[in-house]
Amino acid sequence: MEDYGAVTSVKIISDRETGRSKGFAFIEMEDDNAGSKAIAELNGAEYMGRTMVVKEARPRD
Repeated sequence: MEDYGAVTSVKIISDRETGRSKGFAFIEMEDDNAGSKAIAELNGAEYMGRTMVVKEARPRD
């Protein structure tokens, strides 16, 4: 993500019981435009043999 702009925070979500990553994270970027560009370019890209889903987080309903 830093290739697209300054990252201000990262929270990797892990399983409470095992401590292993659940495979997703929340990333905050300093600039909204950089975040939008990162989403546009990385959504659907492959990383370590897996297709990434990159989207803007929304509050739970």
